[in-house]
Amino acid sequence: MTRRIPFILAALALACGDTTTRPSLTSQRTFTPDCANGHGGGTGTGAGAGTGAGTGAGTGAGTGAGTGAGTGAGVGAGIGGGFSLGGGEAGGATGGGSALAGGAAGGATQLCAEAARRCAVDFTFPAGTEMSVEVRGDFREDGWTAGVAMTKTGSQWRASVPVPWNQPVQYKFVVDGSTWLLDPGNPATAQTGGITNSLRAATTCPTSYTCAMTTPTTGVFDWRDSVIYSVFVDRFFDGDTTNNCNVAGVPTLANYMGGDWKGVTAKLRAGYFRDLGVNTLLITFAAENADGSGAGFDGRNYSAYHGYWPSDVTRAERCLGTEQDLKDLVDEAHRQDVKVLLDYAMVHVHESAQVFQQNPGWFWPLQFNGGECICNDSGVCPWNSQGHRCWFTRYLPHWNFTVPAARAYSVGNVIDWVKRVGFDGIRADAIKHVDGSWLTELRTRLETEVHATQSPRQRFYMVGETYDFGNRQYLASFIDPRTKLDGQFDFPLRRILLQATVRGAEPMSNLSGFMDSNDGFYGPNAVMSTWIGNHDIGRVIHMAERPPRWGEYDNGSNCAWTGPAAVNSREPYERLAVAFGVLYTSRGAPLLYYGDEVGLPGCGDPDNRRFMQWSGLNPHQQWMLTRLQKLGAIRKAHPALRRGTRTTLNVGNDTWLYSMNSAEGTVYVAINRGDAPATLSGLPSRPMDELVEEVMSAGGSVTVPARQVRILVAR
Repeated sequence: MTRRIPFILAALALACGDTTTRPSLTSQRTFTPDCANGHGGGTGTGAGAGTGAGTGAGTGAGTGAGTGAGTGAGVGAGIGGGFSLGGGEAGGATGGGSALAGGAAGGATQLCAEAARRCAVDFTFPAGTEMSVEVRGDFREDGWTAGVAMTKTGSQWRASVPVPWNQPVQYKFVVDGSTWLLDPGNPATAQTGGITNSLRAATTCPTSYTCAMTTPTTGVFDWRDSVIYSVFVDRFFDGDTTNNCNVAGVPTLANYMGGDWKGVTAKLRAGYFRDLGVNTLLITFAAENADGSGAGFDGRNYSAYHGYWPSDVTRAERCLGTEQDLKDLVDEAHRQDVKVLLDYAMVHVHESAQVFQQNPGWFWPLQFNGGECICNDSGVCPWNSQGHRCWFTRYLPHWNFTVPAARAYSVGNVIDWVKRVGFDGIRADAIKHVDGSWLTELRTRLETEVHATQSPRQRFYMVGETYDFGNRQYLASFIDPRTKLDGQFDFPLRRILLQATVRGAEPMSNLSGFMDSNDGFYGPNAVMSTWIGNHDIGRVIHMAERPPRWGEYDNGSNCAWTGPAAVNSREPYERLAVAFGVLYTSRGAPLLYYGDEVGLPGCGDPDNRRFMQWSGLNPHQQWMLTRLQKLGAIRKAHPALRRGTRTTLNVGNDTWLYSMNSAEGTVYVAINRGDAPATLSGLPSRPMDELVEEVMSAGGSVTVPARQVRILVAR
């Protein structure tokens, strides 16, 4: 990807502006346009010739196919919430090629104690007339009661099983669910409790091991089970017209639209999120934001509806309701076993903020190196070298967390919000732009000031936003659930997922190879958030049109104010549903950006933040909503889809068949992104239930219609 600064800045970056006010509020402030989420990212280069570790049953040890040199560029500018082409295609092909399809820059081998290491080992059994074969054994705690299903390939049944590092394994084969047999191809045996089992010698795999994840304590939420719904509160639902705000001189798309915390609570009580299978809400920053408007380079004014211009981080935003309204939202969510994440903006405040006015030494000075330190690769503060200190605009002072008092104040503010309202985690906005001491101090204080009061101690989920589509090693550097982030939004996965399923620009084999190396890349206890759409890019439904409305790294800014109507043909919705089918049947916490469940239309910012469509859905939008509800229900019902290990059984240009196996069972996923039906072989030869259309399958193979996903379990 090459840098396109003139185009992006002209289309996206905002100048500084007007002094209009929100009539319902009392204070008038001159302030910057929204650059708080324009994350920049600079350039990145790398040669990716690493090894992709096997990730459980059936993946084995894969050699990373991702060789190549890539460059990435980031532009940190934003309209009404920000956008950037975050950079660093480390190990990826320039411009979005497929070099990351297998293995990653630097390799995927993790660091963990030997007791947690697992090596992928192949087991085989000669095929005859049997309908099913499982391998069971002491390779895991429940391995004798919950086996690994084997796949019939030619004259053999095969399965790849993650076994403990340097430990011998006792095992047997279970044929047709009831007959236990020794391995006819392995004469070695051992006895346990007077029972003779086959014995596999101890093995190690120094370059390809994976790490077993720690199971949470009973009563502690397992974030692997999370399905996140991203609520842009002002654009979601108006539950109380008395708190509506309007900024004079600001166009409708960039103004407040009336959504509030009461509106989110109303939809909770109506069961909207429950019907989608959602158990986690991500809400926009709750703090008071600057009043007035800011003018962009396009000549239009913007309001602070998005929450990224904090003027008082201690108070609740009046245009979204009262703090009690916010508490009511969180309390209602908790009554429904729904977690709530706060999108926390900690890079900067608005210049009118009292904390800046009274403590200018807590912020990096604007003057630097003979000029103003505004984030700009052509200025005195380039994004890469000075991203930790440069101001996104001259009205957004950048926190200097190397100052202990500044760090303590900001971290204390997060703790205060958690204690006052009861948030279960945060989205750490633009985390790469602050000093790392902020993150580690937050973890320490959460442990002593929040977790110490809980019984049992909960896991406070912190997911970072690092706008980088290529450099997995860089994303991983922020992740350690003990001391830093629990995970990040998986930008590299989003790139290949978009290309393979939505745009159809890369083969499904590239997606398969990438995901096999990606599942364990960030460590055994990391929980990445996977996604296909968010608030910084044009609505993804338009990328599923033919031809796609804009390019792979384009954000749709060319039609940000003259956005399209709802897509009125079925095929784009089906392609988008295929992408969600992959996310909902894979590890990670999938994120659903509000409106994507109905294919809400929209180009770039601010058009990608239209008010939620609650009525008048066309038949294709209704189909999309029903499909997302179905996928959510299937994911909830089958833990293997959330926690299991993947085995690719069959993959081609347009198709992919894989199994997800865990102690709770095995689920098979058949994907066809092509425009014609396809038959995929590799399923067990036994009756199966297909869960999407709720029909029975004979097994062995499955025919998947064009642009569809089928999910199957054995009877």
